[in-house]
Amino acid sequence: MQSRYPTIIEWSEEDNAYIALVPDLPGCFADGQTREEAARNAEVVINEWIEVAREEGRKIPAASAHIAVR
Repeated sequence: MQSRYPTIIEWSEEDNAYIALVPDLPGCFADGQTREEAARNAEVVINEWIEVAREEGRKIPAASAHIAVR
């Protein structure tokens, strides 16, 4: 299932991988060798982030209205 959360995908020379950041969910990020892999991995961690937040009774932020991709 594709989330509604905007994701920023950037190349990281330091990590030698694409990094997918989810600004609406603090600490939520993933990586991959391609943009597509990073985006797929981000979907996994978004779902995990939300699941853990629910289990811990934390508020789940609403998704931003804009999408930023680099």
